[in-house]
Amino acid sequence: MAQERLVAVSYPADEEFTRVNSEVLAGEAAIAYTYELGEAQRAQTLRRAEAVLSLNLADEVPAGAFAESSRLRFVQMLSAGVDTIDFPSLPDGLTVASNAGAYSVAMSEHVMAMTLSLAKHLPQRHAALAAGRFDKWAPSLTLDGAICVILGLGGIGTATARLMTAFGARVYAINRSGRNAEGAEFTGTLADLDRVLAVADVLVISLPLTRATRGLIGERELALMKPTAIVVNVARGALIDQGALYEHLRTHPDFGAGIDTWWDEPAGDAPFRTDYPFFDLPNLIGSPHNSSIVPGTMVSAARSAAENVHRYLRDEAVTGIVRRADYTA
Repeated sequence: MAQERLVAVSYPADEEFTRVNSEVLAGEAAIAYTYELGEAQRAQTLRRAEAVLSLNLADEVPAGAFAESSRLRFVQMLSAGVDTIDFPSLPDGLTVASNAGAYSVAMSEHVMAMTLSLAKHLPQRHAALAAGRFDKWAPSLTLDGAICVILGLGGIGTATARLMTAFGARVYAINRSGRNAEGAEFTGTLADLDRVLAVADVLVISLPLTRATRGLIGERELALMKPTAIVVNVARGALIDQGALYEHLRTHPDFGAGIDTWWDEPAGDAPFRTDYPFFDLPNLIGSPHNSSIVPGTMVSAARSAAENVHRYLRDEAVTGIVRRADYTA
């Protein structure tokens, strides 16, 4: 008798997450929830699993467990970013997939909120009113006719492009292939970065953090941009040189930045700190890496991840497959 196929869910799952996984994977495989098991039990379960659904492998999977899992073929992440995975520790032949696009709608709205607030100088105008200054004729920027450069045209970038277009912006896109993106006036690769930075009114960063993109935007790149440009980062903090951004914002008061992802993000209730006094600057808006957090988003993401595992189990094309070479030397 053939052994039953098993999917291990290593992230903490409440009743709603459990229901979603059962609905999607019913009839294809048994499901084992490992988060609350002891380390030995978790390792034993993973040795029998063919696929794993995870949020954070380092916290959820005992060291060395994957090397002992001869049946394991597929790891599906609940997160869209995979830069925290220790790829060299994973066995050869193990396919890893990100949850690409699962959070795109909520995050694109967050991009627009930051962009519009910075374009209209709302933090500065609010502060002026609070200080008793009523400058009715203080100018602001418009997105109508502006050039929005989107670095990374995955789910988030594509959803952002649609919203930007609705506001009348012209979209320039940078993706891996350079193939023409629907709705984009120009599509290029990172080789075209200098060209698009020079014309950008808005720069939206939604690239994954890889060996090639770490520190992508530094002092030189910021200097290429217009003094009134806006940069919004909803990807990873390390894509931008922290000190260079602070200094550029400090010396270019008409330049704006919206930052959702930070260089050092605390765990749990630990205090949040930055290496530079960003929050003394009136031309910066920050949020605590919560651009995707809207009601139902995590359950929706869990369904998207489970559906990708379902496709794997049925030998159908899966999405979000990660190229290890992008993350390892």
